[in-house]
Amino acid sequence: MDPTSVINPADLSIQHLIAQADAVVKAILVILVVFSVWCWSVMLEKLFQFVAALNAVTRLEKTLETGTLDDVINYSDRHPLTAVIRAGNAEWLEGSGDHDHESLHEVRERIEHAMRLQVSAEQRRISKRLPFLATVGSSAPFIGLFGTVWGIMNTFTGIAGAHDTSLATVAPGIAEALIATGIGLAAAIPSIMAYNSFATNLGRYSGRVNTAVGVYANRLSKRFAPALAAAAVPAKRPAPHAASKSRNQESDSLSGVGASVYSAEAA
Repeated sequence: MDPTSVINPADLSIQHLIAQADAVVKAILVILVVFSVWCWSVMLEKLFQFVAALNAVTRLEKTLETGTLDDVINYSDRHPLTAVIRAGNAEWLEGSGDHDHESLHEVRERIEHAMRLQVSAEQRRISKRLPFLATVGSSAPFIGLFGTVWGIMNTFTGIAGAHDTSLATVAPGIAEALIATGIGLAAAIPSIMAYNSFATNLGRYSGRVNTAVGVYANRLSKRFAPALAAAAVPAKRPAPHAASKSRNQESDSLSGVGASVYSAEAA
C-alpha cells in the first residue's frame, strides 16, 4: 500500500487492506489460510475417529464385564479395535503347539504381548496427522508475526520516503500488517486446543484399551487352547472288575508256567 495516498475510512476494511497488501504479506496470508483449512479438516476427521474409538472400547468393556469368555473370543465389531482381540486369539490358538510346557504366566504374557503390538498399531492409526495440529499451533503465530514485521517495515519505508508521519498515512499500513498476525492466531488457537484435547483423549483411550487387553489376556490364558486341551485329557483308567480279571489271568498264567517247570524237573 502506498502510504502517501489518502484513503477513506471505508477503505480500511479487511478486504481492501488484503487487496492492497504487499506480495510477501499476501503469500503469508495464503499459507496461513491453507494451514487453517487443513487443520479444520484434520480436526473434523479426528473428532469422528475418537468418537468411534471411544464407543468401540466402551462396547468391548461391556462385553468383558457382562459376557462370557466365549462371547469375547467371538467378539466382532466394525471398528479396527476388533483386531486387538483377534491378535490375542491367534496367538492363543496358533502358538499353543510350540509351548506345551510353558506356565500360565508365560501363556498370559505371550497373549498380552501379541495384543499390545496390535494396540500400538491402533494408536499409530488414530494419532496420524495429530502432530500437524501441534506444528501449526506453535508456528502459525510466528509466521503471521513475520508478515506483520514485513508489512511494518514497508510502511515505515514509505513514510520515510513521503516525509509524512500523520496518522492517516501510518494507520493503513500498520492495519494491513497486523492482519497477518490476526490470521496466524486464528489458525493457531483452534489447532493447539484441538491437539491438547485429542492428545488427552488418546491417552484415555489407550489406557482403557490396555486395561481391557490385560483383563482378556488373563482370562484367556486360563483356558486350554484346543491343541493343549486334546493333549491334556488324562488316559482312562481300567474299570475295577477289568483290573481284577486281568490280575486273575496273570495269576493263572504264572501258575501254569510253574506247573510246567515242576513237571519238567520231575521227568
